[in-house]
Amino acid sequence: MESCAACGKANISLKSCKACKLVKYCGVECQVAHRRMHKKSCRIKAAELFDAKLFAQPPAREDCHICMRMLPLEINGCGYHSCCGKIICNGCVFSLTRNCCPFCNTPEPTTDDECKKRLFERIEKCDDPHAILIVGNSYNLGHYGFPVDHTKAVELYERSSKLGSAEGHYSLGGAYRVGRGVDQDMKKAIHHFQMAAMMGHVLARYNVGYIENADGNHVRAVKHFMIAAKYGHDESMETLKLGFNMNIGIITKEDFENTLRCYQASQDEMRSEERDRAQAAWVQG
Repeated sequence: MESCAACGKANISLKSCKACKLVKYCGVECQVAHRRMHKKSCRIKAAELFDAKLFAQPPAREDCHICMRMLPLEINGCGYHSCCGKIICNGCVFSLTRNCCPFCNTPEPTTDDECKKRLFERIEKCDDPHAILIVGNSYNLGHYGFPVDHTKAVELYERSSKLGSAEGHYSLGGAYRVGRGVDQDMKKAIHHFQMAAMMGHVLARYNVGYIENADGNHVRAVKHFMIAAKYGHDESMETLKLGFNMNIGIITKEDFENTLRCYQASQDEMRSEERDRAQAAWVQG
């Protein structure tokens, strides 16, 4: 029978240490009394458990609801329909011939006021984290007639992230990294980048790797770059190529070749003639 790690009493209502899950206690008093003895091993085990989650295979990326290809990595490579909450790639946005939603036939908004109204209606009706994120970005950049208000943007990013938005965590990480709308705090920036990365956000994963590399944690950095590269991230793949060609000994030939194959497959999955035309049109203005 299991017993309390502090007092030794057997108790059917024992509760595990929330951080490491290694030991159990019969109450808060015993946990506090045992903290000094348990603190070191708890931190080590908690770090191991966190790393297992951090470096685990992320969830599959979402597909465009029309062409069913993997959505682009950048949020500006996608279009959001605030009427029904569907997200499609810019290639499909560019190819639409009717000025209405392809899913619910709602006419597209034509003014900033209409865009704002539609977003707020979506938030009021569904508490949609992506709509909240877009409003946050609008405050951050002054889009759709919103005033520039970085503090308000951060509040909305926090709300979006609490509703499960990886992009919300990524935006919070960026805000804390540079001190925009909040006090600069690299610890919080890393936390939100890590949360986004574990939810499958590829750019956040690259940022975590970049920070780890800058801190001298090259093995951990390579792990992050490999995960990001497998989802088609250019900068991560280029970084791995540089490290492999310099023969720094962290990434094996087998791992590099496997990562390169996955990178190429993801690139092919995200590429289409429609997306190329949309990109060309955007570049030409």
